[in-house]
Amino acid sequence: MITRALLDPRSPQARAIADLFDDTFILCGVIFAVVTGLIVYAVVRFRDRGGGAPPQIEGHTRLELAWTAVPFAVLVVLFALTARTMAASDPPPDREPDLVVVAHQWWWEVRYRSGAVTANEIHIPAGKALVVGIESADVVHDFWVPELARKIDATPGRRVSIWLQADAPGTYIGTCAEYCGAQHAWMRILVVAQPPEEFAVWEKHMLESAPSPHVDAAARGARLFEERTCVKCHAIAGNGETPAKAGPDLTHLAERQTLGAGVMKNTPGELARWLKHPQEVKEGSHMPDLQLTDAQVADFIAYFETLQ
Repeated sequence: MITRALLDPRSPQARAIADLFDDTFILCGVIFAVVTGLIVYAVVRFRDRGGGAPPQIEGHTRLELAWTAVPFAVLVVLFALTARTMAASDPPPDREPDLVVVAHQWWWEVRYRSGAVTANEIHIPAGKALVVGIESADVVHDFWVPELARKIDATPGRRVSIWLQADAPGTYIGTCAEYCGAQHAWMRILVVAQPPEEFAVWEKHMLESAPSPHVDAAARGARLFEERTCVKCHAIAGNGETPAKAGPDLTHLAERQTLGAGVMKNTPGELARWLKHPQEVKEGSHMPDLQLTDAQVADFIAYFETLQ
């Protein structure tokens, strides 16, 4: 995934990073060729011909200036290229973010300026550069979507910002790139770039409350959600609870592509496995084993399937 992203960037910011990589690689290749050539020349030109050691030269001013000036010039070029890339990858520090992504162990909370909330999936309008604020709720994480944006640390108590943009509609895979605990490897994120009109519809829908269940099984699942400890960690807009702090907002759970920050696809069967044995699916996660019966799991699934 990383190699493909470097060779096939899908945003102006990622393209700037890929160009910096290419320019640095070419420059290093030239240096390697020159140094190798000089070594080969020295081996051939000054090889032992039986006449003893070659004459020793001391105090060669031009040579000393050259081996000082050339590395300095190389560093200046690399500095200029890096500064150009940084300018393309980072928004102005005083620009308010269009959305904020908060890293948790081990999932991503996504909050839009409009008030829309989701988890583990960032929806953006294709072709538009958005400023994304990156935060952490616990330990140091690292937000990285290789095809779209640069890596950036998510540090507790400090917000940083990056540009996030996609040239064309599509789904782009990201991950946490800083070891953050037992389930670091399963802290994936999806960036879903949509045509602007589709994104506007999606964002408006995300502001809607969850519908009231009308099927008996779904109604039982809703009651179970309120009676169990679920409401202490998760929020569902419209149920009167305060916003979730420990776990993802579930208002539109049924529309998400994955569960557990990418550990499995969001299907009824996988959701049942997650509810029944969360620690087997994602050991060390903060999702407790509620010792649910098969009937309770079925009721939960019936309710969660209405959360669209």
